[in-house]
Amino acid sequence: MRCAKCTPWIQVLLAVAVTVGLPASSSADAPQPADSVRLTGGESFAHWAHPVERLPVRRLPSPASRRIARIHLLTEDGFPEVYPVLRRLTDRHGGSWLRVRIPMRPNARTGWVRESALGPLYRVRTRLVVQRGRLRATLYRSGRRIWRSPIGVGAAGTPTPAGRFWIREKFRVTDPGGLYGPWAFGTAGYSVLSDWPGGGVIGIHGTNEPWLIPGRPSHGCVRVPNSAVRRLARLMPVGTPVHIR
Repeated sequence: MRCAKCTPWIQVLLAVAVTVGLPASSSADAPQPADSVRLTGGESFAHWAHPVERLPVRRLPSPASRRIARIHLLTEDGFPEVYPVLRRLTDRHGGSWLRVRIPMRPNARTGWVRESALGPLYRVRTRLVVQRGRLRATLYRSGRRIWRSPIGVGAAGTPTPAGRFWIREKFRVTDPGGLYGPWAFGTAGYSVLSDWPGGGVIGIHGTNEPWLIPGRPSHGCVRVPNSAVRRLARLMPVGTPVHIR
């Protein structure tokens, strides 16, 4: 995650990597097979998996379909990558395919991969909603609100992107009084700063400038008061869908 006022800071800041959970616009307007099975239940639950093999991601569930990406094993910061799984389909040859969200530019791509590309499926019942207009974020579990906080978002020239994303990484920061506070999360959203180190990944993190919250002080990241981000770290697992409105 490289975010507001970030430098290549991951080697300095990471103390504890947490990738635990319970074992988000579609790609190029591709029609989706009617006989596929839904694996994400709207706002109530979602499934995700870590990748195990670098197979192609295709527009449709067929080896003849156009390749739109390739599975990658690690995030930009070196954590195990996280792929939300939307649907499953068994083709006429008995092959199993999964429709996944893809962490890449442009934001909100989806595609199909062989099920063998991913490890076991994990389920989450949490969902984070970020309201840029109200400068507020809310975490839900099974539809019930369990956390809320004022936030800071991107300035006018470097806005926090709207869309459906997810939490790809979660870690404790070594200097809790520093720029990023005590905890940070990496999302699947990418900012307008494509030349930023690490690709401009949008983060959610604490801050050492709490007086700027609520407000629009960042280069795209979501800033949360330190006391609130500590609570969020206890409540929000990796794989949680993130809806930025």
